[in-house]
This record gives sequence, structure tokens and C-alpha cells, in this order.
Amino acid sequence: MTTLRRRVAVLSVAALALLGLAACSRDSSTDTGSETQAKKIALLLPESQTTRYESFDKPYFEQKVKALCSECEVLYFNANQQDANQRQQAQTALAQGANVIVLDPVDGTTAGSVVQLAKDRNVPVISYDRLIVNADVDYYVSFDNEKVGQLQATSLVDKLKADGKTSGNVVMINGDSKDNNAKLFNKGARSVLDGSGFTIVPTTDFFTPDWLPANAQSFMNSQISQLGPTGFVGVYAANDGTAGGAIGAMESAGVSPLPPITGQDAELAAIQRIVAGTQYMTVYKALRPEAEKAAELAVALARGEKPTVDEVVNNGQKDVPSALLEPIAVTKENIKDTVVKDEFWTVDKICTTDYAAACASIDLN
Repeated sequence: MTTLRRRVAVLSVAALALLGLAACSRDSSTDTGSETQAKKIALLLPESQTTRYESFDKPYFEQKVKALCSECEVLYFNANQQDANQRQQAQTALAQGANVIVLDPVDGTTAGSVVQLAKDRNVPVISYDRLIVNADVDYYVSFDNEKVGQLQATSLVDKLKADGKTSGNVVMINGDSKDNNAKLFNKGARSVLDGSGFTIVPTTDFFTPDWLPANAQSFMNSQISQLGPTGFVGVYAANDGTAGGAIGAMESAGVSPLPPITGQDAELAAIQRIVAGTQYMTVYKALRPEAEKAAELAVALARGEKPTVDEVVNNGQKDVPSALLEPIAVTKENIKDTVVKDEFWTVDKICTTDYAAACASIDLN
């Protein structure tokens, strides 16, 4: 073999060896990359006018995802109560490579189209807080929403009877009809109120458009005009925002004393109203465990796992594997043992100067 041929042969062997090493290196890096490849979890919330979503659900969810999955990224969107916005946001999330969608729908009856967008890309969907009906959702995380309505109505009836009232009109202010939960709250409340001896007005249920306090206030104004300022003994309000609207209407009309009124979500303003005696109760839904449970399921799904949960809820199309948490009725008697104990609100936040004396009267310090 000539010297030139020997050199070519040696170089060829060396080149093949280098190619082999490079191939091994690429295989190794590819394997490592597949293990640590970032996962994207989309969180789509319905609106920002209710305190809970921006102040609690979002940060609790993001914190839990980060604790469970350092390589996971949360893609966050808020639809500001616009159904079309939420669909566009879902499309954006999918285009950005979302591996899982956690969806709290603006409208649970039309959000099936968003679910279908995800399913077309083999992306699982968790229905969060509000049930998406007639759709192929993978999981549902929420509270027992009929029980929420039952707690509200039972608290109201018990208070009225403790005050010596066994009959009279109760004005009923429901949530937004586009929210399936609002229908469940109504169903639960009706199961108590309809046999209570009190008369529910109006006879045709009023559902507050977009849950807006201003819409609830306008409706309550109309009821006061029809019934008179003393023509009702209590008010069922589906959440704290609608309760605030109803209270505003009653105060403007000179209703005094204010009748007992219900609420939900344990918003700070509502807790302060309960301390002051202008709102009777609210329903506390511990948002941290709800958001954290959704985060746990989302991370597991992003990793290709199939987590198990304890219950199922039928959404009209299928029995959806579900995690349902327990709501708690809160009055001034148990503020300290619920929202304060859980650090949902601190005493300092609740007992500002305007509420200091009322807090002291119930030993909230």
C-alpha cells in the first residue's frame, strides 16, 4: 500500500470514530433533553372582577406547579368575561405548545368548542371550578356546588327563624346563567327554600348577567320598588359581589335594619360586612386546596401520567373523574376559625380602622 493510501485509510478510520462519538453524544443529549423538556400548562380563568381569580387561584396554582415541576411553565390568560376572548386565548395557548389546559369557562355550555380544539391536538383538559357540560373533558376540580346553595339557604332560614320570622318574602338573586355553577347553587338553595315556609320572589328566577354587582343592585332596586322597603324579610344572594350590590340598593332606599343576606367567596369586603353586621354570611371555599389539586392533576397529565381521583360528575356527555372539595358557611361566629385560621385573610386586613370596634366586639384581634 502506498504512503498516500495508508494516510487516507488512517484518516477514514479516524473520521468514522469521530462520527461514532458524535452520534453517541447526540443520542445522549437527546435522551436527557426528553427527560427535562419543559412542559407548558395553560391556565385560563374567566374574569377579574371577582377578587379570587387574580388574588388567589392564579398565584396558588402557579406556586404549586413550580413546586412540583421546576421545568414547567404556566401560560396564563384571563378572558374578562368574554367567551370569544377565551376561545382565542385557548388557540393561543395551543399554538404556544400547551401540553395541558386548565379551563375555568366563561360559559360552561359553549366551552365544549374549546375542549374540542384541545382534543384535536391530543391535549387533555381539566374543567376548573365551573363544569364544562356536554364535552369530553378529562378531569373536573371544584366544590360541591349544590351544597354551596344548601349552606346559603340553610343559614338564611335558620337566621330568620332565630329572629322569630317563619314566613315572608325572600328576594332571590342568582348568579350568571352562563355559569353552570350558578344553576347548581340555585338548585341547592331551592331544595331548602322551597319547603321553608318563606315565599321566594320573583317567582321566575332572576340570574345576574355576568355576575356584575351593578346588575344585582339594579335588580334589587326593582324589587324594593315593587315590594316596598319592608316587604321582604331576607335576601338570597349567590355570591359576595351580588350581595354587595343588593346591600347598596337597600341602603340607598333606606331599608333599616337590613335583613339577613347571604354571599359566597369570602371576599374581604364581605368579611368586613359580616363583622359590621350588614351581611349575614358567606360561603368560604378554600381556594388553595382547589388550585393546588388542579395543579397536581395538570402536572401529572403533562408528564403523560393518568392520575386517579375519588369521584365522578356527569357533565351530560360522560362521567368526568372529579375532585370535589367541601364548602364552609361563615358567619361572624367562626371567622377566626376559618378564613383567619387558614390565613386567607389576616386580622390586620379585616380589622382596619373602620372595623376595629366591630372586630373587638366579636373578639377578632
